[in-house]
Amino acid sequence: MNNWLKKITVDYDEMRPSSMIIMGPPGVGKTSLAGNIPGAVAMPFTQENSFALLKKSGAVPSDLAILPAPQTWDQALEMIEELTTGKHSYKCLVIDTLSCLENLCHTSVCNREFHGDWGDRGFQAYHRGYEISLADWREMLNALDRLRDERGMSIVMLEHVHVKPFKNPEGGDYDRYQATCHPKTWMQTHRWADAVLFFNYYVEVDESGNRAKGRGGHARVLYTQYTAAFDAKNRFGLDPEIEAGNSGKEAWENLRSAIAGGLLATKEDA
Repeated sequence: MNNWLKKITVDYDEMRPSSMIIMGPPGVGKTSLAGNIPGAVAMPFTQENSFALLKKSGAVPSDLAILPAPQTWDQALEMIEELTTGKHSYKCLVIDTLSCLENLCHTSVCNREFHGDWGDRGFQAYHRGYEISLADWREMLNALDRLRDERGMSIVMLEHVHVKPFKNPEGGDYDRYQATCHPKTWMQTHRWADAVLFFNYYVEVDESGNRAKGRGGHARVLYTQYTAAFDAKNRFGLDPEIEAGNSGKEAWENLRSAIAGGLLATKEDA
């Protein structure tokens, strides 16, 4: 007998480095926000690598560390492993974007399980490729957890969104912002993350006329809680909205302060 009842505790453990997803439409400032996290190292991908341009424009620090863009799934896993076991002082891994990493995963599974056949007799057959890929994706999330636990690094994944119909089991269907990765990948990653933040421009809808009009669209906001329009969640006790300011640096500082304040308030309430 292990006497599990005697091992029950109500004490706080030391806080684990966080895992976070920041999702939003292209151009809202996801990359510049993440690039201003102190001690960050970024994993870009060939089709999404804008860090050189952002450095040149001053949107991110010129000394932001950038990994080579992985060309295969195995290379991405090797980079995560080297960050876990190698000698360095980085504090945060930024993955830009989740969908690009997913594409490497699906390509690896397609080549390994279906001999490179993406068609209805291969990867797409009864959505088998997406199902099989979940085991590989879980392996990657486990590797990120080791990076958090063994090296004390936090994880920030960036992701694009698109507007798609949402099948509502409680009534009529409606459009909402959804991550561009496959829904099965998103479900697994959403559960894993400590926070999913929706980053967008604040827009007011004026319905006084015959046709509704959008107004504003300049102020940027990080949304921290689920709504019918988008996914969001957090385990930090954050307010529903965080103003993102006019720069990536300001957006990060506001988010950092909000997380610190939310955790402090949660601890005091406990």
